[in-house]
Amino acid sequence: MRKSLDLLYMSAAALAALFMVGLLVMVLLSIVGRQLHFNIPGIDAYAGYLMAGAGFLALAHTLKRSEHIRVSLVLQNLPPAAQRWLERWATGAGALLALLFAWYSIRLVWQSLDYHDISTSNDATPLWIPQLSMALGTAVFAIASLDEFVIEWRGRPAKAAETEALRHE
Repeated sequence: MRKSLDLLYMSAAALAALFMVGLLVMVLLSIVGRQLHFNIPGIDAYAGYLMAGAGFLALAHTLKRSEHIRVSLVLQNLPPAAQRWLERWATGAGALLALLFAWYSIRLVWQSLDYHDISTSNDATPLWIPQLSMALGTAVFAIASLDEFVIEWRGRPAKAAETEALRHE
């Protein structure tokens, strides 16, 4: 099961990386188009879609690598038992919020498809297409959040203090 979940998180991260490459291509095409006096309709919108998709698809991988911003000022000053319970509460609340985020993102895609919603820019893209990356990213993030919640309740191994200090910037 662990290998399957890690593969899911890595696959979402790889897709996010592909979206970033696509974003680079869109920006370069836009720059070259301005220099050579040609316009590709909707290129700015597609760049925005790719950027948003990359962000959402990278959420789970970032969470599993402990790269999300953490405020540990209160946590580090609590006794170990209180730290454990606060961590459990925080991962539970985070998992619940991630599930809600995924639910409403998927619902948005479904509604856009149902209502034939299209982009207001000159490309008139059906909105469910770019929203699909958001729904996929939030669904994988919800799975990763639930995974973190289960790991926390099963007794996550203690993190080394010196690695936590390395993350402070």
